[in-house]
Amino acid sequence: MRIMSSSVTARARQWTTWGPVVAALVLGLAWGRELPGFAVAIVVICLFAAVLSAVHHAEVIAHRIGEPFGSLVLAVAVTVIEVGLIVMLMIGGGDKATSYARDTVFAAVMITCNGIVGLSLLVGALRNRIAVFNAEGSGGELAIVCTLATMTLVLPTFTTSHPGPEFSAAQLAFAAVSSLLLYGVFVTVQTVRHRDYFLPVPRPDRGIPESEDEHAAPPTARDAWFSLGLLVVALVAVVGNAKLVSPTIEDAVASAGLPKAVVGVVIALMVLLPETLAAVRAASRDRMQTSMNLAYGSAIASIGLTIPSIALASIWLEGPLILGLGPLHMVLFVLTAVVSALTVVPGRATLLQGSVHLSIFAAFVFLSFSP
Repeated sequence: MRIMSSSVTARARQWTTWGPVVAALVLGLAWGRELPGFAVAIVVICLFAAVLSAVHHAEVIAHRIGEPFGSLVLAVAVTVIEVGLIVMLMIGGGDKATSYARDTVFAAVMITCNGIVGLSLLVGALRNRIAVFNAEGSGGELAIVCTLATMTLVLPTFTTSHPGPEFSAAQLAFAAVSSLLLYGVFVTVQTVRHRDYFLPVPRPDRGIPESEDEHAAPPTARDAWFSLGLLVVALVAVVGNAKLVSPTIEDAVASAGLPKAVVGVVIALMVLLPETLAAVRAASRDRMQTSMNLAYGSAIASIGLTIPSIALASIWLEGPLILGLGPLHMVLFVLTAVVSALTVVPGRATLLQGSVHLSIFAAFVFLSFSP
């Protein structure tokens, strides 16, 4: 009993344990109140503490259950809470929130497919000259991302049953059901039928073991459940505190005369910080497939779970639901799809591919602020 008590006390002293708890307490105290400048600064600090804690606890869970389940846990957890954030913004945003779902989902696709993939490839190539991953698994993930994005973000611009870049009720229901079913197939293939396609590529010459697990002993089941609980708390704190600072972001965007789509981009950047940090850390350990799983898996979850949820929420939400992309973003999406295919097919990438993806991501961010 004394050993168990000392173990719990040691864990309680770690900042990754109290960080999410403090962030959640700040969220509870600040929710529904007008925040002065110093309070916003405190919320931002708690936000980043929760992000770093989420990465740590996701890695503990991933080490316990192995790949690809570990990256799937983080991707799904963040996306589920991201859906709640989008719905909250749409409820309180009025007419200006009609395109929040589109802006946030498309930003998530560009961040994951270009920002996270590009940064991971850059880190992996700088470490080992060549970043190696499984082309079968990554190619399948990319195909699902392109299919889901085209069905939900591109087609509404060209359909004629409803005026504007919107789906009719029947089309929205079809897109939602199709997205959910395709996501279910992806999870089944990734975790059961072809699990080996999504495991890190063994590289004995670089010190990567044949097993997908690290040499260190995995954490106990109790530690994994403890981390799972703190991961949920951290993710709730991330999205909740992001919601708290979103009015400040909206005011800053409006006062600067920037497009309202910038709000979705900034919020997506904050919410996807856990996946970004986890993917970069995996790449630095020469586990590029884990990075690819995190990037493409997050994009798949972002579309496959968000669109059905928003479609269901639109039953009681007032106003139109704008999903169709404009010409500028459509060009960026096509460019991303083509470049990603050229990157994934060989199963090997260098500094060049990472730089190309990061340049596309930089163009997306710049054109979001200056269309």
